[in-house]
Amino acid sequence: MMDNRPETGFETAGSPIRLHRQLNAIWGSGQGLQRLSAVNHTIVGIRFMVTALVFFAIGGILAMLIRTQLASTNSTFLDAAQYAQVFTMHGVIMMFLFAIPFFEGLAIYLLPKMLGARDLAFPRMSAYGYWCYLFGGSFLVAALLFGIAPDGGWFMYTPLSSRPYSPGINADVWLLGITFVEISALSAAIEITVTILKLRSPGMSLTRMPIFAWYMLVVAAMMLIGFPPLILGSILLEVERAFDLPFFDPTRGGDPLLWQHLFWLFGHPEVYIIFLPAAGALSTIIPVLSRTRLEGYGLIVAAIVAMAFLSFGLWVHHMYTVGIPHVALSFFSAASALVAIPTGIQIFAWLATMAHGRPQFSIPMLHVFGFFFVFVLGGLTGVMLAMVPFDWQAHDTHFVVAHLHYVLVGGFVFPMMAAAYYWLPHITGRQPVQHLSKPAFWLVFIGFNVTFFAMHLTGLRGMPRRVFEYPQEAGWEVLNFVSSVGGFVMTIGFALVAVDLIMLVRYGRRFRRDPWKAGTLEWATPTPATSYNFGSLPHIDNRADALEPSVLGPDLAAGRGYLGFTRNGWMETLTVDMVTGRLDHVVVLPRPTYLPLWTAIATAAFFASLLAKLYWATPIALLAVIALFLLWTPSTGLKQNIGPLEVGHGERALHHQEVAQPPSWWAVVFALAADATLYTSLIFGGFFLWLSAPNWPPPDLDFTFAGPSIIAGIALLGAALSTRLADGRSGKTVFGLAITLVAHLVTVGALSVVMLSLPAPTSHAALASALAVAAYVTLHAGIGAVLAGYGLWRWHAGYISVQRKLDLRIGSLWHDYTAIAGLVGLAFPFVLQSLTGAGGR
Repeated sequence: MMDNRPETGFETAGSPIRLHRQLNAIWGSGQGLQRLSAVNHTIVGIRFMVTALVFFAIGGILAMLIRTQLASTNSTFLDAAQYAQVFTMHGVIMMFLFAIPFFEGLAIYLLPKMLGARDLAFPRMSAYGYWCYLFGGSFLVAALLFGIAPDGGWFMYTPLSSRPYSPGINADVWLLGITFVEISALSAAIEITVTILKLRSPGMSLTRMPIFAWYMLVVAAMMLIGFPPLILGSILLEVERAFDLPFFDPTRGGDPLLWQHLFWLFGHPEVYIIFLPAAGALSTIIPVLSRTRLEGYGLIVAAIVAMAFLSFGLWVHHMYTVGIPHVALSFFSAASALVAIPTGIQIFAWLATMAHGRPQFSIPMLHVFGFFFVFVLGGLTGVMLAMVPFDWQAHDTHFVVAHLHYVLVGGFVFPMMAAAYYWLPHITGRQPVQHLSKPAFWLVFIGFNVTFFAMHLTGLRGMPRRVFEYPQEAGWEVLNFVSSVGGFVMTIGFALVAVDLIMLVRYGRRFRRDPWKAGTLEWATPTPATSYNFGSLPHIDNRADALEPSVLGPDLAAGRGYLGFTRNGWMETLTVDMVTGRLDHVVVLPRPTYLPLWTAIATAAFFASLLAKLYWATPIALLAVIALFLLWTPSTGLKQNIGPLEVGHGERALHHQEVAQPPSWWAVVFALAADATLYTSLIFGGFFLWLSAPNWPPPDLDFTFAGPSIIAGIALLGAALSTRLADGRSGKTVFGLAITLVAHLVTVGALSVVMLSLPAPTSHAALASALAVAAYVTLHAGIGAVLAGYGLWRWHAGYISVQRKLDLRIGSLWHDYTAIAGLVGLAFPFVLQSLTGAGGR
């Protein structure tokens, strides 16, 4: 628990060693079982990466089972059911449990160090995200061991994954497990976005940020927009399977294509979400190993923003053969080809950097060359597949599988191996011995190309993907055998890489600060890094990839920067203005706690109760999650005003509880942006079904209810307006929050009447859509009531005043959003019914 004393003074250490001891006592995470309470970004980041590598090994073993099965014709190594589970879980593990979590871990580990901060903006959220990832991934892997793993492909197309064709719980495992894991991804996206925008060193403007931070900022924004459609699709499909609401059933007004749209709205940006962090690592590593500065910094930033924008316009790229109108096909084909331009800008910038520098042919650079060769080939086949006529011929063949692996392995695995050899010395304090590094690289490189180049040929010769056997007369056996041999060679190479990295950790050579002579801030920290990163925080007056860590590091360790002292045992770091990098305020971070672990366990219980169909336990688990989250809050509050605090260099700044827009306020803004994306997808889904699904218009049913809808609308507006009365002053605050609480409860009651009055929501997708939208608004009003009640409790406990009203501002954001979303939701059934009443399509 944080000390709430209104103490504003600080204690200078007098010597660097004493400062180190004082900071270590405050920021340390303990030993033994105490480490389970760790929220420090260094520990959490390493946990993410190590766990992701374990899942990568599992996914690799599954890949070898696939190649063993396909090595010969009519193989009996696996039967059809086993093969379906194996190839599905291989894709699920590599896409959801390895690639994204690994780069999340790298970003969580690196970003505060690169930005000159002592930790992330929300350390407990990072720890909670890790536990959710671990538990969700374990659910999926355990299901494989028990023979109930998902078996409908990593994309889970309907109706194959619908109840009539997948009656077991295999599909439920995918839907609930992935949704559980995605909580981790969304929390990481919010964490990364706020940290990059706010928790930088003073002086580090946007134009001075390290290029890796730019990449991660764009990726985090893409995750906020790209993941909600998948979460929505998973919820709708699970609801259809569990409660028979027909969103994807064409016999009752649903449409399997809705699933494909929702999935690929996530799925195509996902490729770039995986590639861009790796590209960020390349943009950081290549200049250092070429002994020069990155060429085209501004152009690269523009390119990655353009790539992110274009990636959301390409989801139909995967649906050319489903019957899309030709005009739409032309648009999406052109957009697919257009994305080669920002990709090419980055590649030519990296080549120009190497051409203008003196490349150092170290092990990381060897993997960089592996990236160039493999990724460029994958890009070329991507341009081929962007052309509609070619895609029609190659669709769902092994050619597409080969292209996907060239892009993902070339665009992610090789750069990440380069990153591992580059940054592992920072994590361990040791350098590679390099006895196995080169043979390991060549085995991976040769094995990969043998495997997947041959797969191009089997695809062009017509071999479909996802089949577990093929006849001898097809003529695919030799090429498949070659692919399988290549796969085993590649696996031996990865095993050697693993041995090499273990040798590095165990027997690597120790080194002094900054062995690569880099210019980024992470090398100004001790290696291995301390729990607080910097003894004091720097002022940045140059681009953050052109610094001198060997000079800066000792100065910061001696406390000659900002916050080079301790105060009240607080874990302090600084925030800045988002654009200019001007000093803004002091953030006091929470101490290590077991609450993230307990909250993740309660969240796991929530999903497990749904999976086991124990619906009576679901509300109990949900209440436990809410209660545990509320327990997070007291440790970060202040009960007295303290005013500006000394931060060093003669400057003063306010505590984050006394400013208008601290990181937690921005976190809610970004969380609502993700929420709005999910809601927009839900509304889009309703109108998409009206526009294109069979069996519309629905039977002559009235699913509009004017009376309860008007009451709910007035209550929503009342909740949003009354919260403005709560300004931190006695009387008005209690009065305003009480009205807000009552108004939300009235909304919940009125919408409950609407939902209970809907005639047979299982009979048609129109009714199911109306029910889903009403449930969304009801849920938000319910959370609004909890926030209003929470505000009253915080006021009563003394955490709120005119100067300290962060809780009220956060609540106001939620109430405003709920009012807007609620009014849209209330209008939805009326608009949909008027359209169907007008004759449907």
